Amino acid sequence: MIRTLHRWPGLIAALLLTVIALSGALLSAYPALDAVQAPPAAEAGLSTAELATRILGRYPSTEQIRRAPSGRITAYYYEGDTPAAATIDPATGAGVRAADTPAVQRWLTRLHRALLLGDGGRIAVAGGAGAMLILSLSGLVLVARRVGGWRRFFAPLRGRLAGRLHVEIARLAVAGLLFSSVTALWMAASTFALLPEGPGAPRFPDVVSGQTGLAPAAIATLRDTPVADLVSLTFPLPGDASDAFTLKTRLGEGYLDQGNGTLLAWSDLSLTDRLTETIYALHTGQGLVVLGLLLGLSALGVPVMAGTGLVVWLAARRGRPRLRHNAGAAQADTVLLVASEGGSTWGFAATLHAALTAAGGVVHSAPLASFAPARYAKAKRILILAATYGDGAAPASAKGFLGRLAALDRAPQVPLAVLGFGDRSFPAFCGFATAIARLAAEKGWSALMPMDTVDRQSPQDFARWGRALGATMGVPLELNHQPTAPRAVALTLISRRDYGAEMQAPTAILRFALPARSLWQRLRGAGLPHFAAGDLLGVLPEGSALPRFYSLASGCRDGFVEICVRKQAGGLCSGQLLDLQPGQTIAAFLRRNPEFRPGPGHAPVILIGAGTGVGPLAGFVRANRAGRAMHLYFGTRHPDSDFLYAEEFAQWQAEGRLASLTTAFSRGARPRHVQDALRADALRLMALVASGAQILVCGGREMAAGVSATLAEILAPAGLTPADLKAGGRYVEDVY
Repeated sequence: MIRTLHRWPGLIAALLLTVIALSGALLSAYPALDAVQAPPAAEAGLSTAELATRILGRYPSTEQIRRAPSGRITAYYYEGDTPAAATIDPATGAGVRAADTPAVQRWLTRLHRALLLGDGGRIAVAGGAGAMLILSLSGLVLVARRVGGWRRFFAPLRGRLAGRLHVEIARLAVAGLLFSSVTALWMAASTFALLPEGPGAPRFPDVVSGQTGLAPAAIATLRDTPVADLVSLTFPLPGDASDAFTLKTRLGEGYLDQGNGTLLAWSDLSLTDRLTETIYALHTGQGLVVLGLLLGLSALGVPVMAGTGLVVWLAARRGRPRLRHNAGAAQADTVLLVASEGGSTWGFAATLHAALTAAGGVVHSAPLASFAPARYAKAKRILILAATYGDGAAPASAKGFLGRLAALDRAPQVPLAVLGFGDRSFPAFCGFATAIARLAAEKGWSALMPMDTVDRQSPQDFARWGRALGATMGVPLELNHQPTAPRAVALTLISRRDYGAEMQAPTAILRFALPARSLWQRLRGAGLPHFAAGDLLGVLPEGSALPRFYSLASGCRDGFVEICVRKQAGGLCSGQLLDLQPGQTIAAFLRRNPEFRPGPGHAPVILIGAGTGVGPLAGFVRANRAGRAMHLYFGTRHPDSDFLYAEEFAQWQAEGRLASLTTAFSRGARPRHVQDALRADALRLMALVASGAQILVCGGREMAAGVSATLAEILAPAGLTPADLKAGGRYVEDVY
């Protein structure tokens, strides 16, 4: 509901909001320009009587004095029979420049307020302000959901450039846009007399003294009115004894006798009128120049958010299959909710949706982020298909779901089935789906069937689960799904370095050219997006739609794509990669892995890896241009055969990027493993951890388990465990 409330006002009103925002941003510069050009402030202690006297001394034919919320004072007078206006220096009463509003400013003002269309335009602008209010409020909620709660509102983002740019600008601009939209709606309500009316101007008196010619300096009310409170002072028509001075201040307005200075009538401004005047000054920036500029800067984000929002919407439509007969949430008997990181889980959801519909079901399929139990009035079951991101995390689109589920007062009454999608080679296999099932059980949510999993997009696993679901529902259900390959780009191999032949373990460092991308491709997420060492390169081997993932040993700034590959027995992808020659290409795509990289700050970093697991660790060292203390423990087979990055490590140590290198060779003159190297360095490791060091481990599952056990022994005297460090984000693994 919130996502729909955010999407459609944005798409429908994008052009209108862009026009309003850009014109408002340009108009916000004029009060600042006035402030820069204004004469030195001389209002302190100055009365309206003294100001009027000074101006009349310069311009005897003055008929009105106005003071804007910005403090600019304007006198309107005649030069012979020609009307004129000047911006006044209150210290002297002299004009410092002409007060005519530039034609461009007048045009922008009419465009911003009414789209150059009169009352119809004003109504459209008010509608735009309402749309901006809805977008701002719904956007706040969606950002909080995406990052995992209000406390993480400014947490780092992942995903495509367009999506990240959309949210980053929104987080910076939303306060200003909220303020602008609320004040614009108030001003529109005032324009169309929708607010409570104040007393208005007082009735002009029936009787005046009939005298004329009293100087402003002789009128007590003008002497008692500070210039800082003045809105306008209108002089009586020359020779008209029935006319009077008209005084308007921030507190009210009234009439002064031009013969004896008596206050003839007065009306205080109502609270609504005062609030309207304040809101007008703040919205236009005339009351506070800095605020006006900030609002203008916020408005500049609107066209960018409109463009990126459109790109995100189009990308989501492309990445999500078109579902025929997708029922509304309130009418469906089966609610199918999907949490997908790369889009592949949506393909399985489409297959399930079609099969359930063909079996006579009424199915509503939607992102897991749209979870709203109150809307599922006729639902008999809820099915959640959930992929896992990284080390057991939720996909970006469903990051706040667990928090929302935990916050429910009671579990939905409709039974639940959870199906997880993942890769068993990763330790946190289907970790997010497991977390959903565990929390649902803790909330007392009844299970339609036990949680199940699909390994590596296996159609067989999915079909097996589908038959079990059909048996539970009492209908035959055959799910025949063929995974589609992710969108990939062609990477051209430019160099390779081979290792491990002597140890019968062929290994290579493969370096590919970095494909060029236009700005439009970046916004659409096309091509190879921005990446860093530790992210994952998905490689599609020929003859298979199932990708294999390799940790990147380089970042975009390095200007190339680099991975380390070891030949696996019977490995389709590793075999094809190790057969590559410079000039040949592979099909690949990027999967971000932001959890596996050195954290912010200057604390030391302990890098522990074995075999090709050294790849991303070498990438971290390569990127360490600031010289942060990094200590690498590297285990491999033989120094003469398998010492990956030997030359680079020596160079990086000389450059200060690598503080220390400790090796462990299992087939050398003194055979030992990386765990042995850690034990031998126990005292230094304890000191580094005590100083706040972060530990990053990359390599095979058995190696990682051994490293964890060894570090548990080393840290035990300090009362620490790897689990403690992991809970604090100081122990991170990338294990395969």
